[in-house]
Amino acid sequence: MSGPLSRRALLAGLPALGLSAALPGTAHADPTAFAAFRVVRGRPGEPGTPEIVLPAGYEIVPGANYSVASRAEYYTFVRGPRTPEGIEVTVRWPDTRVEAVVHQDTRLRVRHLPGERDAYSFTLPLAQPSIDANQPTLQVWSRPDVSPGMDWRIEHNDPDRVAGPWTTVPWPAGPVRSVIHQLVAAHTILRAAGLVEVAAAKGHRFVLMGFETNNTLHADNPPHWHISYNSGADFNAPTHNPHLWLDSAGRNFYNGMDVTGLGRLKYYVGDPAPLYDFVGDANGGRGDLVVTLTLRADGGIDFTPPQGPGYAIAAGRNGDLVEEVTVLRDGEPWLRVETDDRVRHGLLVVRVTGLRDRTESRTRVHRYDRLTGVLR
Repeated sequence: MSGPLSRRALLAGLPALGLSAALPGTAHADPTAFAAFRVVRGRPGEPGTPEIVLPAGYEIVPGANYSVASRAEYYTFVRGPRTPEGIEVTVRWPDTRVEAVVHQDTRLRVRHLPGERDAYSFTLPLAQPSIDANQPTLQVWSRPDVSPGMDWRIEHNDPDRVAGPWTTVPWPAGPVRSVIHQLVAAHTILRAAGLVEVAAAKGHRFVLMGFETNNTLHADNPPHWHISYNSGADFNAPTHNPHLWLDSAGRNFYNGMDVTGLGRLKYYVGDPAPLYDFVGDANGGRGDLVVTLTLRADGGIDFTPPQGPGYAIAAGRNGDLVEEVTVLRDGEPWLRVETDDRVRHGLLVVRVTGLRDRTESRTRVHRYDRLTGVLR
């Protein structure tokens, strides 16, 4: 469920989300193509820039957003004639051990150049029509549930990989931890309420997404996450796309919801934010009600379906949403959700404790490639 094709399909809808901008070379017609690669260092250190040698006719895309150094890696973009079978790239990085080179969801085969201690080569496919199509190269995310009615993504953020605006602000430790608790809780609620099945029956889907701290093509700042609803198969369909802003304690304090045809609607604590399905002429042409999201005073979110009990993501036992979150059903504590994402080891531990029925307790371990996020 987390292969290159599925991630590229998701990225195809990003322009409708406002997640892409005019980028150098995106207007080039065939046969110009683009590729990105990440050179991952064996050990984080002071950000540095390797020497990169390309074949004649190929060049590095100019601009600071397209050649980026962090403590853990260096990434850059190449453009030139379309060559799906790949071009030979040489990287020389004195006194730096290269652990891997990543392109899209793949670790490329790296060859050590004979007689040169710090020189490496690899074959880079050049087949993407735009810079944006290479975003999977930069992102480390897992997709634990891609099924009818649901597309769920978990971003794995590492302070040694920060890029763009995240290099000038303190590391958002609270939001990075809280957002995964809340994604798990939201997924559990949407499933338990039967909303995913209803969406699937219409050919619609929910999309759960967090934020990332390493992608200069999408400056995902300040910290926020999404409980989106596509009235169709992807973001090209009419969409409700909440941007749920998080404070340092993981509390949701603002929902800037982008709605097709209406722009951004702004909701604060206590403001009901309805999501509709764009089927029929009800509600000003927005269709039938799917669910209403309301930010809570404790920083959580109330989920009110059209039928059945209400649910909520609420603060944990210490009053914030960093260590854990509580899931309410019918206003009463139902589950406790705690997660531990060990990004250096590619290990995400999810613990759910049943607060009414201990048989509902479970622990699940997601193992993923720590450099790509692909689930193992």
